[in-house]
Amino acid sequence: MEIGSQSPDEFVESNANQFVIFALDEQHYALRLLAVDQIVRVVEIAPLPQAPEIVLGVINIQGGIIPVFHIRKRFHLPEREINLSDHLIIACTVKRLVALVADTVIGVATRTDEEVTVSERIFTGLDYVEGVMKLDDGLVFIHDLDTFLSIEEEQVLEQAMMPA
Repeated sequence: MEIGSQSPDEFVESNANQFVIFALDEQHYALRLLAVDQIVRVVEIAPLPQAPEIVLGVINIQGGIIPVFHIRKRFHLPEREINLSDHLIIACTVKRLVALVADTVIGVATRTDEEVTVSERIFTGLDYVEGVMKLDDGLVFIHDLDTFLSIEEEQVLEQAMMPA
């Protein structure tokens, strides 16, 4: 099934191989649907003093304070101002909820295990890339949020998130 809507039965059966596809500039990226909590329009991002450089700041979603990852910096993409049309993908890691700023959220794609190439077969040393899949309009990098931050960045973020 290509990007689009599914019946509830299809959703339950294939949930492990469903991916939320989003764009930064012209490149497409993906997260496993199981990791995505919600997608919202961009809101004001408050600075977080002492946070690692990869953290843009924090947002308040329903009373929860969530760090916003600066994925453009991680992927060495050109900086740009955040637009009101951008989206925040709220996703779960092993440790916490996090938010990613996406230019556009394209939709959900379902792929079989055979249609996803694990990163070790293509790349070496890209800890935050789980794999790659092909869509009609190009390759999509699938990201593993649990490895997105280095151990040092994780420790600095823990300290910065502690109440004063």
